[in-house]
Amino acid sequence: MEKMIGRGVEMGTEVEMSPAAKEAAAAAMFSPYSSPSTAFLLQRRVLSWAKETGSPATVRVRVADRSFILHRDPLASRSRYFSQAMEEVSGDVELPDSFPGGSDAFEVIGLFCYGDSVALDPFNVAAVRCAAEFLDVGGLGARCDLYINQVVLQSWDDALIVLQRCQPLLPVAEELLIVSRCVESLAFMACMEILDPEQRRDQPGVDDAGARGLVGRRWDAEVVKELAARDLWIKDLIALPFEFFKRIVQALRRQGMKEKYVSPVVLFYANKWVLSKKTHKFWASTDEAGDGETDANRRATEILQGVVDLLPVEASGAVPVAFYFALLSRSLALELKEESRTRLRDQVASQLQFASADDLPLPEQDADRSVSDSPEVVTMESIVSNHVAMQRQGAEAVAELWDRYLVQIVDDLKLRPERLAELIGVVPAGNRKTHDHLYEAINTYLVVRQVSFRSHAGIVISPSGLLV
Repeated sequence: MEKMIGRGVEMGTEVEMSPAAKEAAAAAMFSPYSSPSTAFLLQRRVLSWAKETGSPATVRVRVADRSFILHRDPLASRSRYFSQAMEEVSGDVELPDSFPGGSDAFEVIGLFCYGDSVALDPFNVAAVRCAAEFLDVGGLGARCDLYINQVVLQSWDDALIVLQRCQPLLPVAEELLIVSRCVESLAFMACMEILDPEQRRDQPGVDDAGARGLVGRRWDAEVVKELAARDLWIKDLIALPFEFFKRIVQALRRQGMKEKYVSPVVLFYANKWVLSKKTHKFWASTDEAGDGETDANRRATEILQGVVDLLPVEASGAVPVAFYFALLSRSLALELKEESRTRLRDQVASQLQFASADDLPLPEQDADRSVSDSPEVVTMESIVSNHVAMQRQGAEAVAELWDRYLVQIVDDLKLRPERLAELIGVVPAGNRKTHDHLYEAINTYLVVRQVSFRSHAGIVISPSGLLV
């Protein structure tokens, strides 16, 4: 006689253990990620069934790197998958890599097949639901759906947990509408959070922290992170994988949340995953298989392209201008698709008149080229040209902004007069209400070269302000 001991807990029932039963017990050892109680109960149920029926467990089920030796009848009677599989093979059934949920979910399935009640919770219900669908286990899928609808979707925390657990279960979790149900529920609860008058009185809220709290300030990713943490629901949402986050943002708009609340959520997400240097360093340091820097840039590129699509097309006060320029600066180091690059530049151009010179990206000094040929300057040249060509509002403000920008780059000794003339000519002379900053730029250009207006015969300022 032997006693089965599970992690120091005596099972309490002594059974005669056949060689097959011993192997079954060994096969059902705990997964480091599984619930000890579930593995314990499955062990006990297999041994109890063997004692009650007098029949040994003869079916070996392989799930990833684990094996379970179970009885044929419980599996065949509850699961059509096993019923069909055991008609073709006598002993071993190996579940394919596509089986959702892994060994943890299979332990719950095994218990259910033996007629035991199963404990569902937010951490396992998605995996069990997907596994039950895969194995065609009658009744269990309906129980999971009932639990999701009546328990999970009524709680912010539970819905968030289930949604996060769906990522490794795709596409099955999507096909079973687990993802969409969680997305719609979270979006609805977020809308209720915004509409709650008590919530709006007690806390400054996302619109204050997102838009008004950042207007007129230089972009600081770490400061913005602190602002995002003021609303716990936002902090939860921006921790999600981008595909889930995108779905929730779309649901927020579909359910009627105002843009002044939605756009800052997108802003906070991009700040965390695209603009934060800490996130970039973390990604680069955790990629052991390849080039960490390349992998970090790849991830940032994918998210940035998605964020650009989520931002509102029309300019609004919901998104600070500095944020668009922060994205623009980051994009210059990434390989965005042309469509995303063009869309981002158009968004920047539409808000150019609200920017300050400090917002614009400045190039680093490069010994091999002039700053005027840097991606930063070339990009800004294109954006300002776009603004001028579209005859947008704020032409005088943009002209002054461009002249202020030139002041910051003309001290480059490799900047040729002809190239400076090109840059000055980006803005038509008629758009300049004042020439103060243009003259400052030209004077700085000459001073750093120790040239005076009078002494340099090769430089003449035309009435339009161009160097000729």
